[in-house]
Amino acid sequence: MSEGLRERKKRETRRHVRETALGLFVERGFEHVTIAEVAAAAGVSANTVYNYFETKENLVLPPDEASPQRLADMVRGRRPGEGAVPAVLRTLRGEVRSRDRKLGLTDGFGRVLEMMRAAPTLTARLEDLGRQMTDALAAVLAEETGDSPTAPLPRVVAAQVGALHSLVYAEIGRRTAIGEEPDTVAAAVLDILGAAEELLGGHILTYARGKDPQCSE
Repeated sequence: MSEGLRERKKRETRRHVRETALGLFVERGFEHVTIAEVAAAAGVSANTVYNYFETKENLVLPPDEASPQRLADMVRGRRPGEGAVPAVLRTLRGEVRSRDRKLGLTDGFGRVLEMMRAAPTLTARLEDLGRQMTDALAAVLAEETGDSPTAPLPRVVAAQVGALHSLVYAEIGRRTAIGEEPDTVAAAVLDILGAAEELLGGHILTYARGKDPQCSE
């Protein structure tokens, strides 16, 4: 079904408000910009901003892009017979190659990341989000392998995946901050993912394989 005029207008307004806010936050610092100032700069009311973003932090880390279920969803959606870790690696590679916006493969992402790291509330939210992602992934791995939620193996695997996921974002932020082009950054991140896959190897790559429908009997 094609997007209607009303839906398109709402999506464009939401994007405009967020881009305006990010510009102000990068220029002046997250804690020095109010919602009222974001609204004025975007040409909308403060209520409109809150209609799209429940909190100021959501302007930087919207729940639909910064979901605690991000890694778990990659595993839930893996191919039949595919291991959990290869599914995450494949998904990340696809996002890098397609220059997915959520990865920050844009010219301005480095400055946005610096702004986030300078704001205690955003830094705390990033750290909490990372923990939630790891916990959610560990829970899915435990459930699908029949392990206890507190068993060490699901948590160890989830911690490894979570650390790699964080490294990808940190590398993108570092390289864009020093002015590298998105294509150069993407190539470097793909190299990191390749190195991670080579080092992980063995049991971890075959751990928690997705069920093959042909082998369900």
